[in-house]
Amino acid sequence: MVAFGRTFALLAGTALAACTTTGANTVPTAQAGGTEASVAAAGIANPEIWPAYNYPVPLQADDEARITRLLAAMTLEEKVGQLVQADLCCVTPEDVKTYNLGSILVGGNSGPNGNDLSPAPDWLKAADDFYLASVDDSDGGVSIPVVWGTDAVHGHANIIGATVFPHNIGLGAMRDPELIERIGHVTAKEIRVTGQEWTFAPTVAVPQDFRWGRAYEGYSSDPDLVASYVGAMVRGLQGPPTNDNLLAGPYVIASTKHFLADGGTDKGVDQGDSSITEEALRDIHGTPYGPAIAEGVSTVMVSFSSWQGVKMTGNKSLITGVLKDRMDFGGFVVSDWNAHGQVEGCTNDSCPQALAAGLDMYMAPDTWKPIYEDTLARAKAGTIPMDRIDDAVTRILRVKGRLGLFEAGKPSDRPYSGQYELLGAPEHREVAREAVRKSLVLLKNQGVLPIAPGGRLLVAGEGVDDIARQSGGWTLSWQGTGVDNSHFPGATSIWSGLKQAVEAGGGSAELAPDGQFSQRPDAAVVVFGETPYAEFQGDRAVLALDPELTAPYETMRRLKAQGIPVVALMITGRPLYVNPALNSADAFVVAWLPGTEGGGIADVLVGSAEGSPRHDFVGKLPTAWPRTVDMADGALFKFGDGLTYRSPRSAWTPLAELDASAMAGDSRLWFSAGSPAARWSLLVNGETTGDQTRVTTVPAEALGGRVRIAAENFVVQEGARRFTIDSGTANVALRNFEAVNVDKETNADILLLATIKVWDAPDSARIGAIGPNARGFANFAMPASGEWVRYGIPLKCLRQKGAEVTNLTEPFVLNTVGQADYAIGEVRLGTDAQVVLPCS
Repeated sequence: MVAFGRTFALLAGTALAACTTTGANTVPTAQAGGTEASVAAAGIANPEIWPAYNYPVPLQADDEARITRLLAAMTLEEKVGQLVQADLCCVTPEDVKTYNLGSILVGGNSGPNGNDLSPAPDWLKAADDFYLASVDDSDGGVSIPVVWGTDAVHGHANIIGATVFPHNIGLGAMRDPELIERIGHVTAKEIRVTGQEWTFAPTVAVPQDFRWGRAYEGYSSDPDLVASYVGAMVRGLQGPPTNDNLLAGPYVIASTKHFLADGGTDKGVDQGDSSITEEALRDIHGTPYGPAIAEGVSTVMVSFSSWQGVKMTGNKSLITGVLKDRMDFGGFVVSDWNAHGQVEGCTNDSCPQALAAGLDMYMAPDTWKPIYEDTLARAKAGTIPMDRIDDAVTRILRVKGRLGLFEAGKPSDRPYSGQYELLGAPEHREVAREAVRKSLVLLKNQGVLPIAPGGRLLVAGEGVDDIARQSGGWTLSWQGTGVDNSHFPGATSIWSGLKQAVEAGGGSAELAPDGQFSQRPDAAVVVFGETPYAEFQGDRAVLALDPELTAPYETMRRLKAQGIPVVALMITGRPLYVNPALNSADAFVVAWLPGTEGGGIADVLVGSAEGSPRHDFVGKLPTAWPRTVDMADGALFKFGDGLTYRSPRSAWTPLAELDASAMAGDSRLWFSAGSPAARWSLLVNGETTGDQTRVTTVPAEALGGRVRIAAENFVVQEGARRFTIDSGTANVALRNFEAVNVDKETNADILLLATIKVWDAPDSARIGAIGPNARGFANFAMPASGEWVRYGIPLKCLRQKGAEVTNLTEPFVLNTVGQADYAIGEVRLGTDAQVVLPCS
């Protein structure tokens, strides 16, 4: 199929033509005679150096005729509506009807009726409600069904009872594209049960720095391994590229993400910048897009991140010049969550630059109405060309036509809808269990494995009977937190799987998280590793566990000292420095994030009654394993390493053990050098729920333009953030999705310290802390001195004012009323305040 939208094609060559977008997002033109290096430095790609493809999805005459009729009949308002996607949190069926919205999505913490833990029937009813609103033509308009997107990134994991597969990094260890296709097929079928039609998967990132908090969403650091999986997953979700009317079968549309180099940002910073060459951009991060396009992937999601300083969502040379024109992608391009607001010259409410760059659908979850109104006004004024709008609408309608959306009827009338027995069906769970078995990687075995089923087994570790922890982020909630085993009916924890396997062989198992057994065991399995996280909350300073997660090291040492053979079983989304566990344990197994089928672990660890393995280890490392807390010290285990039960046993040479807690950073430092600590966010909140902006880049705006955020120097260049507030109430906050417990610090007379410079004092101000159930604030005079001052408020004061100090989700909030201008340089816990605020 010949790609369309050539009106916006780039002229390629060593002397590129101007690659500009409207407004402030003007990309410098590469002058004649300029080098590729100078072009790359401006964030402009040279399409001619990229592989060319032919998008294999055939055009359907009926669909093309329908598109022609609809374009002729649609009003401008209806066309603009198709370009906008709203989140379930912030849109109603009536909104979809009124604004003719083309799509809705469900974010990680959204759900029907405001409940992300809604039962499956509620999801199907919501799908019906939105569909019926979208096709209601009682107002005389056209009737275009809405398409619903969801983050089914490791199974339909938003839904209670669904099969949850291992996260992609574990699947990368399998080296099994055929199984990947089956996983995609199961996922698509379970999505169809609740009425959705589109998954934002597969993630085809090629992570290069595993400090990145989304690294587990990538299959591997090796582009060829990732590429070998992508086509298989797309086939599993969509069927073959010639497949039409997907909704007649067990299929959904797929989305490869995030275009481009989301796994290649400098220092692994989420939504950061990738300063690599264009050749590296192509050969590492672009490689998986070829198989995706060859299999007819329907949508591509553009990344938050930048290349050479230019945000991907506004990079016309990559979206239009490379993806659409050179690689011939014929589906439509959607942004990430409000990512258009990070494009230079844009806000969440207005970004014609992204549309001009080649974006077809704005993911504007909570800002859909302003982006709709702004785009409509600009189109009416003629500053957005109609052929660009028509091209985007054509692409969206073409995908909807291929999906079969126009003929399928409401979701509950379609095949597989309402067949709730398919959620977590035994045959689906068996596919996931097979994936768990094949994803396990054995890095050490001194003879304790396989475990004899007839003996006494001790199972220890905090995460051993925690299905949410073994499933990780993007599981029922965005960060994978706030849920427990009761939310996973039919699932098997690691403990349950081991217990069943041992007891089936005539043995016994004891659960003791701290390793204190009641009867001496013949062997022990100690489970340890990371707790759940998702994007940016998982960013790390070094490749090491947080100090509070290393207690199982001592459990292993204690058991080993008692002569008990120890198996270390690690739950993790990435390779980390864990030398103490490797040294203490007799065997070391990486389980990654296995999902709901923990029995797959016991299938491999627990042997048969005859002493032979029931299943061998086949998993191989999908990336190198660090020797210390960063890869600068080289790899301890290489990409592709992994033992089997047949591997010859060799003597273990003890590894150097470092004080990783000292290198992991000060856990009491929450904001410095212009950025929140890893796993934290800097927010600007208004008075109403949902009126929130996460500050990732500057300059930025929040609260409808009432607040402007800029960089300010403090200690280092741009080491602070300045907030200029025109009027009204504004809250600048630091948030951590893992609730912070400062009870110990409160009892030790610790202060919450904030280093602040004030140019224009507000009418009133307060400093406080917020938890899910309570909050506490103290008044803050906040004088305009024009100097940096380190203010301190006793944590005891905040507790006295009502803050729940054991459970704080926003441990620092600065609330102001009225016009103000101030900067924050640092927020931390400590004792050395220049000014201690009274508890008033």
